[in-house]
Amino acid sequence: MTRLLEFDEVEPDTDCICPGCNARRRARLHAAAVQDGGHAAAHSVRRRAAVLFAAVGTVLGGGAAAAAAPTPGGSSSTPAPRTPQGEVTGRFGGDPAGGTARLQPVQGITREQIIARAQGWVDQKVPYSMSANWSDGYRQDCSGYVSMAWGLAASETTWTLPGLADRITKDELQPGDVLIFNNPSNPQAGSHVTIFGGWADTARTSYLAYEQTSPATIRRTTPYAYWSNSAGYLPYRYKALSPGGTDGSTDPGTGTGTDPGTGTGSSSDGTGQSTAFPGADTFGPGRSNDYITRLGQMLVQRGGGRFYTEGPGPTWGEADRRATEAFQLAQGWTGAEADGLPGRDTWDHLVTGKGKDIGGGSPPPPVTPAPGTPPTAPPATGVPAFPGADKFTPGQSNSYVQQLGEQLVRKGFGRYYSQGPGPRWSESDRLNTRAFQLSLGWSGDEADGYPGPDTWRRLFG
Repeated sequence: MTRLLEFDEVEPDTDCICPGCNARRRARLHAAAVQDGGHAAAHSVRRRAAVLFAAVGTVLGGGAAAAAAPTPGGSSSTPAPRTPQGEVTGRFGGDPAGGTARLQPVQGITREQIIARAQGWVDQKVPYSMSANWSDGYRQDCSGYVSMAWGLAASETTWTLPGLADRITKDELQPGDVLIFNNPSNPQAGSHVTIFGGWADTARTSYLAYEQTSPATIRRTTPYAYWSNSAGYLPYRYKALSPGGTDGSTDPGTGTGTDPGTGTGSSSDGTGQSTAFPGADTFGPGRSNDYITRLGQMLVQRGGGRFYTEGPGPTWGEADRRATEAFQLAQGWTGAEADGLPGRDTWDHLVTGKGKDIGGGSPPPPVTPAPGTPPTAPPATGVPAFPGADKFTPGQSNSYVQQLGEQLVRKGFGRYYSQGPGPRWSESDRLNTRAFQLSLGWSGDEADGYPGPDTWRRLFG
């Protein structure tokens, strides 16, 4: 049988201190107004609700069937954030400063300091909690994490953070900005915020997200704008962001000369920029972020300017790889230690000024040979020049395709050839190339089976 029950829900006394009443008062406090998309139930004192109970039974034996609750935020294949958040609190859980005083942004924090502070919690694997405070005083939930990264005076919420930020567009996003989702129907447990760490691909369909979620702080590649409720996430930029950086002497959140987010070591290299290594996945084909620009600038200062015809810029290119490789070789590193991709040691040498500069300086000016002098052949490098990606596409037939296939076989990546290799591009060429790319640890667009300059260099190098 099926029956419809109606009941009146009466607002409890305002002085009731039970957890349920406290939670409901917090929900009303943070809920959006009805005209802004909020739910009327969050703003009324008395409401009527209809609850449908379905009971299924038989004459000979009783039974009940309950419908499975839908997965919050989307299908089970896309993770929904488990990030209930606490109320606005001061550092270490104390009472925050008064309204307008609390909302006065701290001046002078840079993008790199924000990312360094965010990385600090990732390194420490700070456990998720909506009530506990970490050793730096910030609440261990998603909004407390952003408050810590921005160096705020209090642990804010996803509903109050926009008051300290400017609304921006997707195209304007840069590392240190945030993406906020506020859910009016569940303001405490249904909202979330992530820190934008840079685009993970040139098409800007995914980004590196710094995120405080259960069980602990993580940094991961995330589809834009999020795994679930994607359309509801809005980008914001901290109002007090410093465009040029500080003197590096002060941690904006603590007033101490420590490494933001970790409490140890020096906070900058003397330019106001953090020395923290941003991670190996920040660099390489398909990456575009501010750290690549900074890497190039440091390499130019250490003698790598001759590798750049323009820039350095935020999108990873062959010039960045060659300059990095030259710097690594100058330190006496070989093999995997000189692959042209910066690791922690390479980054540390560059930001602290350690090690040797890149030898050779600028290219020498051209020398006009004396009349009758035979031309000098250029030295062999062992790696043939990359002929261009357009030579390796369906329908192409040329000597470069055969050259590629023969080298793949020599390297042990020819198992997809049933005959050949030959001059016409085939699916066998693509599968063997992909197998070689996967052996380098590449994935996604970097291992699509179509050779680019890096694939070519590593294959013939």
